[in-house]
Amino acid sequence: MPPIKKKPAHSNFFDDVYAVVKLIPKGRVTSYGAIANFLGTRSSARMVGWAMHGCPSGIPAHRVVNSAGLLTGKHHFKTPSAMQEALEKEGIAIISDKIKHFSEIFWDPARELV
Repeated sequence: MPPIKKKPAHSNFFDDVYAVVKLIPKGRVTSYGAIANFLGTRSSARMVGWAMHGCPSGIPAHRVVNSAGLLTGKHHFKTPSAMQEALEKEGIAIISDKIKHFSEIFWDPARELV
């Protein structure tokens, strides 16, 4: 029998992160910490960031920002302006790398998916 290949320890967590990110509606954003909190790992915001860094195509990674609404992950996109452009296409205003009216468009999976 061939050896069983084990998934990396983080793969289930990353898959869970991607599943949540897929649910963020157009024109809304969430934070790394909100996703971590929803997944029951409140202190794992940085791990959510790592998951987003390796995000497969088709997942709206541009909708995940830091807790202040800053586009801290923008340097992981193909161009430095790609994240902002994708958000602006969805009607989200950005000023100096920060989402305008962040609290109004914030999507909290712990509230929205319950």
